[in-house]
Amino acid sequence: MSSILIEPSRLSGRVKVPLSKSAAHRAAICAALAGNLSVLPENEPLSDDVAATKRAAAQIINASESGTGGITVDCGESGSTLRFLIPVAAALGVKAVFTGHGRLPSRPLGVYLDCLPRRGVNCESEGGLPLKVSGRLTPGVFTLPGDVSSQFITGLLLSLPLLESQSEIRLSSPLESAGYVDMTVQTMEDFGVHVEKTQRGWLIPGRQSYKTQEAYAVERDWSQAAFFIEAGALGGDVEIEGLNFSSKQGDMAAENLFKKFGAAVTRKHGMLSVSRGSLRGMEIDASQIPDLVPALAAAAALCKGRTVIYNAKRLRLKESDRLSAMAGGLNSLGGRVRETPDGLVIDGVKKLTAGKADGCRDHRVVMALAVAASRADGGVTISDSESVSKSYPAFFDDYRRLGGKAYDLGR
Repeated sequence: MSSILIEPSRLSGRVKVPLSKSAAHRAAICAALAGNLSVLPENEPLSDDVAATKRAAAQIINASESGTGGITVDCGESGSTLRFLIPVAAALGVKAVFTGHGRLPSRPLGVYLDCLPRRGVNCESEGGLPLKVSGRLTPGVFTLPGDVSSQFITGLLLSLPLLESQSEIRLSSPLESAGYVDMTVQTMEDFGVHVEKTQRGWLIPGRQSYKTQEAYAVERDWSQAAFFIEAGALGGDVEIEGLNFSSKQGDMAAENLFKKFGAAVTRKHGMLSVSRGSLRGMEIDASQIPDLVPALAAAAALCKGRTVIYNAKRLRLKESDRLSAMAGGLNSLGGRVRETPDGLVIDGVKKLTAGKADGCRDHRVVMALAVAASRADGGVTISDSESVSKSYPAFFDDYRRLGGKAYDLGR
């Protein structure tokens, strides 16, 4: 992969972040199940992950309608694509082999390997990918933990309405990343499919049909906005336009978390305005906002005092071990970061130093480090810069528009 050189700068100006990756995944699948593959706007660049979902969903729907068996579904490096579409294929009775790249083949699938065979689905795997799925999913009760990836819950929620009768999802432990599940339920409702919240999970009536939504609008991405909120907090003056302030996205929490850090964060004329305040460390429970941890950790490295991030163990199973990646990247630039089993302890420094940082082939790690590197005392080279295409292909274009100095170094 390529590397990028970041020179010191002050990121200031106005930016519009891309469509929410989380919302786009869900909308693309609901639209495909409604028979409409063009719900995502043509004039918006698709991230690699969302493109994988759109392509794979169309492939599964076409196989279901044509009776084609034995398809191979390439999920790229997208955990959402994989975990959302495995039960969809099973609900439609599509025989499929799911494959992927990067760290995806080794990311956990145990929840499905446990619950799907109990409901009529044959799963053949050696613990990861490739995964062979055959048979047809049957209605019933699905019991699963709430403290693993919410992507498993979303996959079942999307697929169970297609079955012949009512199903139930019961959680055996408290739900983490609840905002992502709320977003799933809202998107399903938008496409005419209903679920009922219970004390321990959800009831999902069967024999439902997704309805076409020709003018469906996918909102902007709060998780990507977090990197430019980070930029404003670290000394810039950034306005982010197009965000939904009534969003179901759990990562909307970035607004209040950076306020608690001490950044000046206000809503003005429909935009979020962020500038530097007196930043101080704090304690952060990451159980509901795991995708915000890279941006929060990078900002914490330049705060006064200590920041403790906890309940983030799942980040060790993302595109990289994100806890290790952020600790290593920041420490290589003069940061003071210590890993714990489920988080990070960060003692702020006044300034990062010039040097080299490993992007670990992880889009969120690269973006978080690139913003922090703008406040270093010299040039910083970050590896694997092209990994941003996974979620935000235009990130470095927007970074430069805000005055950032980023120079591609090639491979």
